Amino acid sequence: MQTASATIDQATQLGLLPEEFDKICTILGRTPNFTELSVYSVMWSEHCSYKNSITLLKTLPREGSKILAKAGEENAGLVDIGDGLACCFKIESHNHPSAIEPYQGAATGVGGINRDIFSMGARPIAQLNSLRFGNINSARTKWLVKGVVKGIGDYGNAFGIPTVGGEVYFDDCYEQNILVNAMSVGIVEVGKSISAGAGPAGNPVYIFGSATGKDGIHGAAFASKDMGENSHEDLPSVQVGDPFWEKLILEASMEIIETGAVVGMQDMGAAGITCSTSEMSAKSGVGMDIWLDKVPMRQKDMKSWELLLSESQERMLVIVHKGKENLIEKILEKWELTYACIGTVTDSGNVRYYMHGELEADIPAESLVLGGGAPVYQREWERPAYMDEIAKFKISDISDVNMEQAREVAVFLAAQPNIASKNWIYEQYDSMVGTINQSTNRPSDAAVVKIKGSNRSLALTVDCNSRYVYADPDKGTQIAVSEAARNIACSGGEPTGVTNCLNFGNPYNKEVYYQFKYAIEGMGKACRKFDAPVTGGNVSFYNQSTSGNAVYPTPTIGMVGVIQDESHIMTMDFKEAGDRIVLIGKQTDDIGSSQYVAKYLQVEYSTCPYFDLEEEYQVQDFIKNAIRNGLLQSAHDLSEGGLFISCLESAMARNAGFSISKNNHLRNDAWLFGESQGRVLVSVKPDKLQGLISLAEKSGVALDEIGAVTESGIQINQVGFGDTGTFKNTYHTAIRNKMEA
Repeated sequence: MQTASATIDQATQLGLLPEEFDKICTILGRTPNFTELSVYSVMWSEHCSYKNSITLLKTLPREGSKILAKAGEENAGLVDIGDGLACCFKIESHNHPSAIEPYQGAATGVGGINRDIFSMGARPIAQLNSLRFGNINSARTKWLVKGVVKGIGDYGNAFGIPTVGGEVYFDDCYEQNILVNAMSVGIVEVGKSISAGAGPAGNPVYIFGSATGKDGIHGAAFASKDMGENSHEDLPSVQVGDPFWEKLILEASMEIIETGAVVGMQDMGAAGITCSTSEMSAKSGVGMDIWLDKVPMRQKDMKSWELLLSESQERMLVIVHKGKENLIEKILEKWELTYACIGTVTDSGNVRYYMHGELEADIPAESLVLGGGAPVYQREWERPAYMDEIAKFKISDISDVNMEQAREVAVFLAAQPNIASKNWIYEQYDSMVGTINQSTNRPSDAAVVKIKGSNRSLALTVDCNSRYVYADPDKGTQIAVSEAARNIACSGGEPTGVTNCLNFGNPYNKEVYYQFKYAIEGMGKACRKFDAPVTGGNVSFYNQSTSGNAVYPTPTIGMVGVIQDESHIMTMDFKEAGDRIVLIGKQTDDIGSSQYVAKYLQVEYSTCPYFDLEEEYQVQDFIKNAIRNGLLQSAHDLSEGGLFISCLESAMARNAGFSISKNNHLRNDAWLFGESQGRVLVSVKPDKLQGLISLAEKSGVALDEIGAVTESGIQINQVGFGDTGTFKNTYHTAIRNKMEA
């Protein structure tokens, strides 16, 4: 090697700790050169190594009867969904890039998560996203929303995969650090998925797709530090995407997999060539010799470390059975894709990178990767000081509302960005391409997509109320998992697995790490209860400004469920006037962390809402049985905005009305706007009501008949609240009016 040794100052500038630099020297038996140091800096970044999170992540449930690929084994999770088919799914973040350049940051997030799916041989069929922004009235937030939404829409629409669901929240804590989490779901025949291994020595290594440029260099390291006022200077760390190119790569990938010539395949996301070559080598216990000057380049005179660290999009690494090179080259030429054989698998155990015949880096592959030599830390934690303020919250300190005041609150909540229709956003997405979406015209709590060639459907959702997690990380994360499962249950399905996107502040902050630790504990409890093991996902730390303000802890839950028969699909809309409206689940005098308290009363610190995991499970089991017994007309969970908003949404979906009355001594605000968990609003034909009551008694579930569906208008406790159409106009135009103001 001709290059000079790196220095500890260079190491710290690249984000490595002094002790990590010493460890690298020990592993290599010498001081690394700059290229080698750059490789370690990205592979040992939090984004790639999970060095501050892996110890806790390993405590999550990863076993299950339907699991075909456990968390960490492959690029994405894989579960058996019956009929010889498997569902491949994963969620990942693209937060930092989207905060700097929202259009490309969001677009490349969509592209990257889809490549994770089809690199395993699964064809993507549906996309979802979870987005968090700051104050919707700020000019910066509007700019970010418009850029992110257009980036997701343009890329997804051009790629040809429907965006079928998602969630959007607006809270001040996301003003500087927005969250953009993208989920993709695909289908593959059981036994036909592709691993990310390299096979034995002698197999050729191909790169195909886009040419490699300087965009995205050090993107993984960029995602592993706090955001500051100079973060815009990291713009080269933001990748640039091309969805039309990705569509060609998808079709070529599917075709070359069918040849049987593929040993392993992996997309080039974080850390680019470095990540794919080292991870595939380590997985198979082999090494690779890579000739960087053979990599198709977008710019002249790129240096070895630039080629290794570039995160240029739409690139794949594929290992081919020796002797079958012509098979895949013909297919790549057919699809007019750029490609090159850039190396070979060796039995050295090292990844060796050459440039014009010169050895630029020689590193043991195992030393670079998660589960190998990458560092693992157990950070300290302490209970956040703000939780003392939360503990002081007492509902008795807040005056209840009368019905006139409740009507004012109802109008206010219907226009709240966290509750109001997100139609201004989702109308920019193509939800119908592919003709599998079964919930566009039949609204349900989870997105429902058809499994072609089967009578089954998939129920898909992403969920997390981060305000709950902020108030109580353990309970709040149990709620996030439970709400995802509840949405699937209300749609007629059963959970099969979870993918998570864990968005937190700086892990070196003890209070942040407390949030992370207890969020993981809560997730584990709920996933075990619902038999929904974690199949993988993404940890995104450093969602925190250099001034110290972190986002709410946001462990976004992506969940996939299976609806065994199309006749079980349940929608949320009221059906006919005269149908009885019934509330399932325990009712409490609780308004903690509700939108009513946080937004209307502007109380910053309040307790997490009432939640009991066992009660939640029983309610969901009851709902599934009620659906299968044909007892329900509609089912809709209670979440943000409480009972009133759930009734309103079910009524608006069918342009109906409703009349409900309180049958207990709860406070008016808690009954109408409280967000106690484990509750579902259902409607039932009068002649099925007794059957529902009998099932509830048998199941030990609380049931309260509170009213009836009407032709129009809203009446609560015999007080008129106005016309459904007026509320619908408010609900459907609130975000549009803000964004276009």
